[in-house]
Amino acid sequence: MGGYPEPSFFTSFLFKWYKNPSTRRIVRPKIAMSAPNIHILSFAIFASLLLSTRCSIDRPQHDVALFIFGDSLNDAGTNNYINTTASFRANFPPYGETFFHYPTGRFTDGRLIADFIAEYAKLPLIPPYLQLKKGEFVGGANFASGGAGVLPDTYQGLVVDLKTQLKQFEKLVKDLRKTMGDERAERIVSEGVYMVNIGGNDYLSPVLNNPALFQSISMADYVGMVVGNISSVLEGIHKVGARKFGFFAMPPLGCVPYVRLVTGNGSCSRPATKLAKLHNVAFPATLAKLETQLRGFKYSFFDLYTCLAKRIQNPSKYGFKDGKSACCGSGPYGGNYSCGGMRGVREYSLCPNPGEHVFFDSYHPSERAYRQFAQLMWNGSLRTTKPYNLEALFKHGNS
Repeated sequence: MGGYPEPSFFTSFLFKWYKNPSTRRIVRPKIAMSAPNIHILSFAIFASLLLSTRCSIDRPQHDVALFIFGDSLNDAGTNNYINTTASFRANFPPYGETFFHYPTGRFTDGRLIADFIAEYAKLPLIPPYLQLKKGEFVGGANFASGGAGVLPDTYQGLVVDLKTQLKQFEKLVKDLRKTMGDERAERIVSEGVYMVNIGGNDYLSPVLNNPALFQSISMADYVGMVVGNISSVLEGIHKVGARKFGFFAMPPLGCVPYVRLVTGNGSCSRPATKLAKLHNVAFPATLAKLETQLRGFKYSFFDLYTCLAKRIQNPSKYGFKDGKSACCGSGPYGGNYSCGGMRGVREYSLCPNPGEHVFFDSYHPSERAYRQFAQLMWNGSLRTTKPYNLEALFKHGNS
């Protein structure tokens, strides 16, 4: 979603001149001037305006950017551009129906948290990195891939894992240096904000597909391995020049509609819930450590776990009618991951108003829920978002 190309200065100038009658009013100068002098003055003024506008295009006053990493909670269409299966894609109806009115590859009915954050930061929708044409840069880049994990074995070959996302970011920065020059590229990288959310697939995959794994490794050790790998990638992003990061807590994985279906009785999965809670203790501790170890490292941590759990348990308090069942899917709780009829099961049901549901499909929240989370992440109090909220990070310069 790169948007339309900017009109040329001259086109914009003529359009504004025509639309505004006051600018078309001819004012006779009090001092008479010869025709050649008028032409010279007019040319000088026009040239000065053109030059100053050209400079503002080449060197904008605010080089704010948003870079996004992670999984399906952040994927804006990355998986449309890789060789994968429909299970890891959302490029078919009814995905996207609420806002875009067509499927973009986002795993919801409209926009994601990152899309709202971009709007609040006065940026365009940030496109997938793999969508960008050579030399193109549209306010940042989105590297997130639905189904992606921190560990390379998590859905290997079907997704873009976190370490590969880091490599893509490194390549993008090299390209920015070539096209924009070192100084501006460094400014964009250092002043940018980096949203990173990943790990859910690393936890759900063994719970759902290989529960015997936790007979050979403790859950705490497994979480430590996942968090350690995230930390390593964050250090890599920082090494390239990033300083300001935004994270959200692991959501209550055990209570998503698909997992409720799998448990057989509609309850939340205890193993998945335990892994999420362990992560939400270990990861903030790692972030606090990185803050002391990495120069200029600042971060925002949003408590998505609590905020989503409250909406699941008491949906009406937050303007929803249903906190447990998916708007789009089939079976109990809409838990069958059949939304769109492209993942092996063709039959599915779709609710008339996705905004009444906390969950749009079997795994992912609705746009309305994402909007509420984004607002809290942007300017929430210390009860939900700390030590900074994202608004503060965008405004906070680097020393």
